[in-house]
Amino acid sequence: MSPDDNTPAIPGPTFTGVTLDRAEGARHDPDEIAKLLEDPGAVTVAATEEGVVIEDNGRPALARRLVVQGGSAALDRRAPILLGIEDGSPLFAVDLEALDPEARATEIDGASIVSLRDAGAVLPHSEAGLAAYLTALLNWHRRHRFCANCGAPTNVADGGFSRKCPNCGASHFPRTDPVVIMVVEHDGRLLLGRRPGWPQGRYSVLAGFVAPGETLEEAVVREVREESGIDVYDPRYVASQPWPFPSSLMLGFTSFADGGEPKARDGELEDVRWFALDQVRAAARSDDGELRLPPPVSIARFLIDGWLERMG
Repeated sequence: MSPDDNTPAIPGPTFTGVTLDRAEGARHDPDEIAKLLEDPGAVTVAATEEGVVIEDNGRPALARRLVVQGGSAALDRRAPILLGIEDGSPLFAVDLEALDPEARATEIDGASIVSLRDAGAVLPHSEAGLAAYLTALLNWHRRHRFCANCGAPTNVADGGFSRKCPNCGASHFPRTDPVVIMVVEHDGRLLLGRRPGWPQGRYSVLAGFVAPGETLEEAVVREVREESGIDVYDPRYVASQPWPFPSSLMLGFTSFADGGEPKARDGELEDVRWFALDQVRAAARSDDGELRLPPPVSIARFLIDGWLERMG
């Protein structure tokens, strides 16, 4: 049964909702890539290691540069990174880290570099998702310039969706590290932890990387036990969020516990405790209290807000 067309779509966490066609059918054909490069509507978007390039002409957006009108100086036509097709026009990625200072300044002219976290707070939903996609792909290319098999320099292939080693023939593909992040609740309380170095009063839901040979549900149970000593059950998937810092995918869950006294155990947290519903609700309304929640850009806050909504 299809959803009611009149039902409003509920946006997912920040950095989700990319709407462009990733052009899977074209990126494996060098001739098709060449045609896309010559398309008069082809544009680039750019990023650095510090953030993405944004312009604000009444509505913040990634700065787009026409390839045929100046963008070609920034775009490496020998190794183009194709993001996809947006509103019928090819969209390519430019890594400003690869440019000399003059070319870099030209590409930024009239725009500004904004960290991805800050960009996620000001960009429209789908545009923030595009910023995360751009960042994640460029992060991977910067870190995989050499073959993990033989050490030789690799070449961009498949329009930027892989790298090929000319020496041993190995193909390398963008990796994403899965991380579970979970609400743990018991009797109207929420389990939150605090990491060293966070702003005063900041607590968040627990999270951790998925281990080899482990299901997501098993990772939820293990991570909560390792970090807090609390046993949880019935983990249920809620939503996911790309988190390219540098290459994670956050997988959000809810879970339940039968109580117990939490204790920071594995050295990753400096404190972990139960917080009452009223405390969490007050922290969601104001960032000036004793408890401070994660910023809205994070899936951690998305999960906490969802819990508050369920609790009424």
